[in-house]
Parts: sequence; C-alpha cells; structure tokens
Amino acid sequence: MNNNTLLLIGRKIKEIRVQKKIKLVELAVRAKISKGLLSQIENNRTIPSLPVLLQIINVLEVDYSEFFKEIESHTSTQLVFKRKEEYSRIEKEEAIGFEYFLIHSENIGNMNIQFNILELSPYAHRDPVTTDGYTYILLLNGEVEYTLDKDSYNLREGDSLFFNGTIPHVPRNYSNKAAKIFVLYMLPAM
Repeated sequence: MNNNTLLLIGRKIKEIRVQKKIKLVELAVRAKISKGLLSQIENNRTIPSLPVLLQIINVLEVDYSEFFKEIESHTSTQLVFKRKEEYSRIEKEEAIGFEYFLIHSENIGNMNIQFNILELSPYAHRDPVTTDGYTYILLLNGEVEYTLDKDSYNLREGDSLFFNGTIPHVPRNYSNKAAKIFVLYMLPAM
C-alpha cells in the first residue's frame, strides 16, 4: 500500500459513515477514540494506527476486503487541474463560520502536502487546534487575527505565516466581512 492509498482511508471512513447516517461523535464513541482524532483521520490530518483503523472498520460493520476493495494505489501525479467546484468540503468539529475546502492532497517523499482554502465568515471563531506537521498560510482577502500560542498576528491581504503546527493556533475574523485563506499543510506521511 503506497502513501497516497493511506490518504484515501480517511475519505473512505467518512464516506461510509455518512452513507450509514452515523454521526462523527457516535462513531468515535463506539470506536473508543476521541471525536477530534476521528475528525483528523477523516480529513487526512493524521493517519490512524492499524488497531484504531480496524476498530473503526468493525464499528462501521464493513468487511475488511470490502473496505479496501475500492481504495486504489496511486502514484505521484505530474499535473493536477481542478475547478473550484471540484474542491472537497471538509467538516471540522466545533468550527463556527469556518469552511475548509481540500484542493489537493499528495504524498511527496516522506511528506503529505495538502492544499486547502479556508473561508472565514464574519466573526468566525473556534478553539485553537494543533496539527502533526508544518503549516503555511496566505491571506487571500479580508483581515484576520492569527493566534499562535500566546502571540497574535494581524494579517491583511497578501500577508503570510509559516509555523510548526504542533503550536496551538487559530485564525479569527473579527470583521463584518468574510476572509479567505490559502492553507498548505506539510504533514509526515506514513
């Protein structure tokens, strides 16, 4: 199984969960994992350990061979073209006014690169989060306060940040206008 195949696992878990009309929190409780971990798995922010993956598949009541049947091996792509309509919306837990869209995810060497757009509604807020790798953000439009641990940065259109994702971080939109951020995650691949 190559690295890109591992990324498809989270997408497959979410697809089955939604088809079976199981809420994220319900699946997490039944699989004996945290809601946050399940959300990170479904959104390819982390890759589950084998025991956790098997627990989730068991709770979803899917045969192992059936689960992996549709997951195909992918090789590194030379070119990716996507229209905005093809971006995948990513659901985040307890994120009021945050809309994440996955543009593309690719394993390159020992790193998973994820290209995203984050749209922040006016007055959008959430609790700080952490990720397993590095994050680069570029404010495409609007004004945002970006908090990294105890430091805050006021970003205007064109400003950017690069930081270690293990630092608790959160963007906040205190204005009455929407903001849009390009987010690049650089995560360890498995």
